[in-house]
Amino acid sequence: MEHFELDEVVLVPCRNPPHKPFNLLAPAAHRLAMLEAVAEEDPRFSVSDLELLRNGPSYTIDTVEQLMLFRPLDDIHFIIGSDSLTELASWHRVGDLLDLCPLLVVVRPGFGAQALSRRDLGLPEAWAGRLIENMVEGHMVQISASDIRMRIAEGMSIRYLVPPPVEMYIAEHGLYTA
Repeated sequence: MEHFELDEVVLVPCRNPPHKPFNLLAPAAHRLAMLEAVAEEDPRFSVSDLELLRNGPSYTIDTVEQLMLFRPLDDIHFIIGSDSLTELASWHRVGDLLDLCPLLVVVRPGFGAQALSRRDLGLPEAWAGRLIENMVEGHMVQISASDIRMRIAEGMSIRYLVPPPVEMYIAEHGLYTA
């Protein structure tokens, strides 16, 4: 947020992710509530349920187009982890997405600019170059949603891995225990 000088980050839980097994996700109402708990901690964050209100797959291009309609005066960007770049070429209408708004890439462990070549992305050279140039390294945290779900299922602590309100919400609702 600071690196790209963004005024706000809108957190959008997906309804039906086309590239991930849906059965790994907590119910939508819980994911929405966890994001709202995070947003309450920082006024620079807000939450939108627009994907949850739509039927069908949660395509990023549809979300960005809808946000642009709802917020015509805002300069919309999309933040993506560098670990998702290698599958980006398979996204629905990815060319339209890349033409519509800048993708801001946050480096994830093992997926830095040195580890990814433009050929790895399977995108036209101009887009691949722009994505790699828009990479920013934040505080590297060796954590993933899969790791968090696994730790919970095995009865291990997730303290310091998620914000305290999210940790409390997960415990209170018994999420990811089975």
